[in-house]
Amino acid sequence: MAYLAPAEFVTKMVDAGESKLLMSTRDTLVRAYMAGAILALAAAFAVSVSVNTGNPLIGALLFPVGFCMLYLLGFDLLTGVFTLAPLAVMDKRPGATWSGVMRNWSLVFTGNFAGALTVAVFMAIIFTNGFHDAPNAIGQKIGHIGEGRTVGYAANGAAGMLTLFIRAVMCNWMVSTGVVAAMMSTSVSGKVIAMWMPILVFFYMGFEHSIVNMYLFPSGLMLGGNFTFMDYLIWNEIPTVLGNLVGGLTFVGATLYSTHYKTAPKRKVN
Repeated sequence: MAYLAPAEFVTKMVDAGESKLLMSTRDTLVRAYMAGAILALAAAFAVSVSVNTGNPLIGALLFPVGFCMLYLLGFDLLTGVFTLAPLAVMDKRPGATWSGVMRNWSLVFTGNFAGALTVAVFMAIIFTNGFHDAPNAIGQKIGHIGEGRTVGYAANGAAGMLTLFIRAVMCNWMVSTGVVAAMMSTSVSGKVIAMWMPILVFFYMGFEHSIVNMYLFPSGLMLGGNFTFMDYLIWNEIPTVLGNLVGGLTFVGATLYSTHYKTAPKRKVN
């Protein structure tokens, strides 16, 4: 489980950001689609475990399996490229521009949403026996999650929006730490252990993750959740995307870059 020092893995972060900006449209979309699909399946798995055991901690303990799988396979989440892609521009890498960053973010968002929506449809079919029966206990739980985290926030007005935004910031602080953690080791076991810890924290704490929500809320609508698609966009997805951007770039990307890559001169002691 060889450990890389911060200066080493932060260099890998900048290299990864550059690679993502120069990636072809096809590869960016395929990798984002698969990431969204795998993370959505992990969310469905975690909710299923929580409902069946009555213990949400067990679901949270197992949810990171999806995150680990998708990053070991080289797929990309929007929350990860929020953190990595801007570093290549900050480092003035050849061909790295802010327009390229926006292009990357847009493509990854599109691919993540398509992948998560595919799994949402598949799981809704499973939870309702092909839409023939009422949603089972797991389907009902997903519908209620969608209600609480849309109209539940809206009921509190500005305070609800602030809470949603801060939960999104905290989420990508942890999730992007997981992305970076995968670069701290050169072994599969080391990568998995390092990724598992922050992802467990985010999921159990109920923080808001834009790609997980791309699964939970469309799925909730299919399963009879008492909220609308506009509720989902305005009172969850859009603020969550913005909060995830702030959390990942501020507390992980820019922070590590500034202190381990562009290190300030050492003090001179007289």
